Amino acid sequence: MTTDATDISDRVLRFLAENIDTVPQLEALLLLWQEPSKSWTADEIAGRVYVTRETGQLILRALQARRLATSDDLLLFRYSKDWDESGTLIDELATTYRRHLVRIATLIHNGASSSVRDFARAFDLKRDR
Repeated sequence: MTTDATDISDRVLRFLAENIDTVPQLEALLLLWQEPSKSWTADEIAGRVYVTRETGQLILRALQARRLATSDDLLLFRYSKDWDESGTLIDELATTYRRHLVRIATLIHNGASSSVRDFARAFDLKRDR
């Protein structure tokens, strides 16, 4: 069975390929976005996306490394609107995920090879310098 992603925008597909490694990571990002004034702990995220506390912490740190979340102390994390100031991409991403949950999950599971992701992330590391 192939996944037809033609009705999913290029920018959502690109965002997923470059920034999201797992479905729980996407769901954590959407949780942070839905409650932007809330600070989340790893335990809270873990409980909401059904992963261990350690995995919850890894998810939050990955989101922070990609500038999708912020943290002052590495214990509490919040959504960072800086990466999408207009809010249009995250809104489109959330809508697309609701409408095409199985397709998006399949795309993430079948995602780009790790070498492609590493290549895309190399540009993020250079911007940090």
